[in-house]
Amino acid sequence: MTATATSPLTAGVWTLDASHSEVGFSVRHAGISKVRGSFTEFDATLTIAETIEASSVEANIQIASVNTKDANRDGHLKSADFFDAEQFPTMTFKSTSIKGDADDLVVVGDLTIRGVTKEVELAAELGGQAVDAFGATRAGFFASTTISRKEFGITWNAALEAGGVLVSDKVKIEIDASFVLPTAE
Repeated sequence: MTATATSPLTAGVWTLDASHSEVGFSVRHAGISKVRGSFTEFDATLTIAETIEASSVEANIQIASVNTKDANRDGHLKSADFFDAEQFPTMTFKSTSIKGDADDLVVVGDLTIRGVTKEVELAAELGGQAVDAFGATRAGFFASTTISRKEFGITWNAALEAGGVLVSDKVKIEIDASFVLPTAE
């Protein structure tokens, strides 16, 4: 890995193609299984510079769009027990550094949930850049991290009869993102 890696993507401001992207999460439930969910409303901007280190990404996720395929659970997640979507409608991420190469990127940034901002590190990889059948230049990424929900003030839980708690503190976040480079008009 070089100190300054040339960006493998075309320089410019890329916009997220939400219809080809997903923001998902999973958390251990009752100590025996995982509950998976996603957010269906989100946007992001990827700014590619001449080097990877000078590039950046910003994202906004609408909390009310949480979907775990269970309306009652989704309602509970939107409540003050968890995300408090009414008071904190948006989760945000803003990168502070990007390093590595296309196969092994580390994106460090500020994640804000419930008004609490913490630095997180995402392991990421570039899927590649290609021109699609309609002439649009696209780039794809996969990124993941694990966070402590308690660090963001999300502490609700219930004790289990056999010991332990209903909802794990650790939450795995996985992002599949497709970006499009707007054409010059």
